[in-house]
Amino acid sequence: MVTDEPMSWPVRSRTVLGEGRVSAFVDEEIETPSGDLITRQYLTHPGAVAVVAWDEEADRIAVLRQYRHPVRMELVEIPAGLLDLDGESWVTAAQRELAEEAELAADRWDVLVDMCTTPGACEESLRIFLARDLRPASRPDGFVLEGEEAHMSWDWVDRDELVGAILDGRCQSPTLVAGVLALETSRLAGRLQGLRSPDADWPIRR
Repeated sequence: MVTDEPMSWPVRSRTVLGEGRVSAFVDEEIETPSGDLITRQYLTHPGAVAVVAWDEEADRIAVLRQYRHPVRMELVEIPAGLLDLDGESWVTAAQRELAEEAELAADRWDVLVDMCTTPGACEESLRIFLARDLRPASRPDGFVLEGEEAHMSWDWVDRDELVGAILDGRCQSPTLVAGVLALETSRLAGRLQGLRSPDADWPIRR
């Protein structure tokens, strides 16, 4: 079976070079299986979830437009957010993000795909859910859009138009690209009924 395998090379030293609101920048000296010592720098991360909200009847997907300062672009994205609330399940976090960012709820949830976003530079792991049977919802009590989110907008885009925009290189958000293409692959392969349950095991986050 083709599968990623848990593995951890010994860390001989660790220095925190800087700490931010979400991530820390760390420098670690690692011992390889041959006994060599190598140095690697990376960002810590609490993990994240994202949602492909698919209106099957109209065949359209809810997408956001959000400014991303590091790349100096307003990206077309899907609802997403950090796993930064203690005790919150992964699917509950996804449900919260969908309500906060698109004011939508869904009666059917499945796991679409899991991924490491940038494993050479960041420890972020991301789970993308497929949400169907959608309906309007209110934002959670007390939630206020701040920063980039205060200038964010969302709309529906036809699924086939979104696939074309990704393949043409017009949309580059990794969550959008991975989520929409995973949906397209599952749809064309007849695997939508076999998607994992919303509480499926997530080995990298054990």
